[in-house]
Amino acid sequence: MEYPSLDTPTAGATRFNTDSAQLEIYDGNQWTGVLATSPEEQTGGTRGLFMGGDPGVNIIDYITISTTGNATDFGDRTVAGFGGACSSRTRGLCAGAADNSLSNVIDYVTISSTGNALDFGDRTVTSTRFQGASNDTRAMWFGGMGSGATDDEIDYVTVASTGNAVDFGNLATACEGASGNIASQTRSVMTGGNTSPNSGFLNTIQYLTIATTGNTADFGDIVRAQTWSGAASNSIRGIIACGYAGPSAANVNTIEYVTISTLGNAVDFGNYGDERWNVGAVASPTRACLAGGYAPYDNRIEYIQIMTTGDAVDFGDSTNARRYNGGASNGHGGL
Repeated sequence: MEYPSLDTPTAGATRFNTDSAQLEIYDGNQWTGVLATSPEEQTGGTRGLFMGGDPGVNIIDYITISTTGNATDFGDRTVAGFGGACSSRTRGLCAGAADNSLSNVIDYVTISSTGNALDFGDRTVTSTRFQGASNDTRAMWFGGMGSGATDDEIDYVTVASTGNAVDFGNLATACEGASGNIASQTRSVMTGGNTSPNSGFLNTIQYLTIATTGNTADFGDIVRAQTWSGAASNSIRGIIACGYAGPSAANVNTIEYVTISTLGNAVDFGNYGDERWNVGAVASPTRACLAGGYAPYDNRIEYIQIMTTGDAVDFGDSTNARRYNGGASNGHGGL
């Protein structure tokens, strides 16, 4: 017979349920069963894809996150340039095109294979400089820069299908450059951004419930008002790395983290190898890998262990020096 806990458990706590004979994890609200599948069982390993980028790059390359070493060529996007990427267990989606052009393009690949991307559909808005996040069912994109103004639009698609995006809701503040790719199976978290080019930098953290539709709600604050951080997560922690804090503060190399199931401010994690912004980010249940960025253009990949704290460590190199490279994986926290 199962007895209630004497104290409220912390998010990430585990227990063995003797009634169901199943390992369970506390997600901050309730005990939920630990899935018995993994990307290693389903696809032979957790792959991280870096999709597109600036200047004018349509390259997709990939790494196996559990190893170290250089990235391998995967194929090409249907368009060149900026990519706001997200993924399910099987598919990687990327939206957007060149940094200085507006686009509504969405394309996709099958993560376990290699090859060129295929057309998926179109976003509800035509913009640039936005990010995305997903669970295994839905992929969404938020914010960006439209025709001379920042955007507060959030739209989404069902990853397993193809077709055009549908309206989800709105950001609390219209902005470009809010970090993406922090998600659990239920919640997506986005940090920072700026309300106009090179000004209006935000320190806010917003979140939404992926299975619903509606506007974002306040989560807390990051340490510094900044834009264009790289972000990735497992199901418990979201990592926010590097960024641009404006002409006076310039680039930053800080890494922060949040606990996705709670609300509150970000906490210091460690540092990246140098100060930069626009790094691409991918994650497995244990690692986050950060690639590329600008200060100047770079092809370096570094990694951290998500559930610890400390500075990033060298992983290898991507196939091309670029920034704005969208990150997608088949083992991130939303899956």
